[in-house]
Amino acid sequence: MHITCQTYNIYFEDSIALLVDQLVFDKYSSILVLCDENTERHCLPLIKDHLPPFNLVRIPSGEKNKTIETCLDVWRQMLEYGADRKSLLINLGGGVIGDLGGFCASTFMRGMDFVQMPTTLLSQVDASVGSKLGVDLDANKNLLGMFKDPIAVCISTQFLKTLDKRELVSGYAEVIKHALIKDASLWKQLKKITQLDSDDIPWEKLVRQNIEIKKDIVVQDPKEAGLRKILNFGHSIGHAIESERLLSDHPLTHGEAIAIGMICESHISHKRGMLTVEDLKEISDYILLHFKKDLHFSPKIENVLSRMSKDKKNEKGEKLLSLLDGIGTCTFNVVVEDTEVSKSLEYYKSC
Repeated sequence: MHITCQTYNIYFEDSIALLVDQLVFDKYSSILVLCDENTERHCLPLIKDHLPPFNLVRIPSGEKNKTIETCLDVWRQMLEYGADRKSLLINLGGGVIGDLGGFCASTFMRGMDFVQMPTTLLSQVDASVGSKLGVDLDANKNLLGMFKDPIAVCISTQFLKTLDKRELVSGYAEVIKHALIKDASLWKQLKKITQLDSDDIPWEKLVRQNIEIKKDIVVQDPKEAGLRKILNFGHSIGHAIESERLLSDHPLTHGEAIAIGMICESHISHKRGMLTVEDLKEISDYILLHFKKDLHFSPKIENVLSRMSKDKKNEKGEKLLSLLDGIGTCTFNVVVEDTEVSKSLEYYKSC
């Protein structure tokens, strides 16, 4: 089964063998697979016997390594393996692997083909669609990058079985986001899910639903000129919190930071008269059901505001957020004042 998105297909197969069979390898001069230590240990064994001979490119895991310095190491490994513009890079991992690997492939010798093989819930429902690539700059999220399509995205929920609970929960933040911005019926489905480690959760169906939501948005606005900005709900404040905590003793996962951001930005939506108090409570309660209160939440508000001021989504010095008009609908390019952000952070602390 597949979904066509812009210039490439997103393939879904429970079987890893059938998934890899969707790819054509004989036209490439060499095959490279990009992994971190986690995906090399847990995910590479699932696919290696189904691939032609390949070279393994390694990077350390974690958002703190999503840097140009890591890219330099990847490019050097590619050179050592004799890769050229007719080589293929398979990015086997989560959002960091996909973003950084795609960026490296797209810039190596002015561009080589790459395949995204997302292994986390977060990367399957979010990073697998939309062709955004890039790295962070001095803990500022995704400031260096581009739009570039892979030749394919290959998704199997078998990879989700390799995740620990924290990583699974982290990815669920983007599932919640898609429901809140675009699909009230999906929100009703999610409200019935109270335990993410239940065997009854239809992950394959949920992943496809989320990809369809994001694909429909991206096809209408591939370069984020307008509508696509609603996908940033929760991310303006969330990214600032994630960056603030990145090098601390208690860093947050991307999903944990976005969960806080969604609560805060829902609060701003409510205070703007766009979201009822009942909806705000429903959203906050459900997010906190899965994302337990962060006991280490102590970012300095002035630091969060400073990081938000460097957000690439801003224009003319104004902070632009995407806010909810209700559950299942969202508007973008809303100018938000610092006092509103400060009060929303205080609201989260009080939840």
